[in-house]
Amino acid sequence: MKLATLDKISAFLAELIGTGLITFAGCMGCVALDKMNPPSHLQICLGFGLVVMFVIQIFGAVSGAHLNPAVTAAAFVYKIIDIKMSVIYVVGQCIGGFMGFGLLKLVTPSFAFERPEGHAGVCTTVPAAQINDFQAVVVEFMATAVLILVCCGVWDPRNAKNSDSIPLRFGFTIAALALVAGPYTGCSMNPARSLGPAIWNQDFQGHWIYWVGPMLAGLLVTYVYKIVFYRDVPKEKPRQLEEYPLSEKNAA
Repeated sequence: MKLATLDKISAFLAELIGTGLITFAGCMGCVALDKMNPPSHLQICLGFGLVVMFVIQIFGAVSGAHLNPAVTAAAFVYKIIDIKMSVIYVVGQCIGGFMGFGLLKLVTPSFAFERPEGHAGVCTTVPAAQINDFQAVVVEFMATAVLILVCCGVWDPRNAKNSDSIPLRFGFTIAALALVAGPYTGCSMNPARSLGPAIWNQDFQGHWIYWVGPMLAGLLVTYVYKIVFYRDVPKEKPRQLEEYPLSEKNAA
């Protein structure tokens, strides 16, 4: 799929702004301005899911609203975009994640980002102390795998007529996965979303996990879907005159 230069710029900006909005608004829901009343796990999960929902609604028609390097990797394997556009998307997503969290720091009182020694920075994804790195990678892989399977289902040509409410589907998928996997790893599923807070908080503890798990899922799960589940949709043949009902023949 070849795109004009303007289309490439539009797609780049859509991925940058969209990922920036996810990081800005999603992480805003993690900030505890009242230290005695921090946001609940449910509130954070629903917040991220709803943010993803409206961002997909805004930018879905512009870039496909990947907003996630793992999804872009999946789209490349699925042959939706080529390698050059994949790089453009991922660069935009990473810059967006960085800028989004930077904007959040700009509008938030500094005390909200203070943390006791040994604690992760605000909105920084780190594995729970009770699990090891291998377990964390598996959790991120499995959570991202579900997200990628939803993407593959949406991209499947057999679902071309079932494209309504796609933002809702992804929003609820993100919220559900975050609810169950969040206590283990923070359930990032998105390297760009984890990158911004890690840079600003200078906290890279286990950061590699949030690249390895999701990116492996994006590549491997999509490949398996293409081999096992994907089927071409047969093209409809033009109907011959003798196949039409008599009333339609007379009308013709």
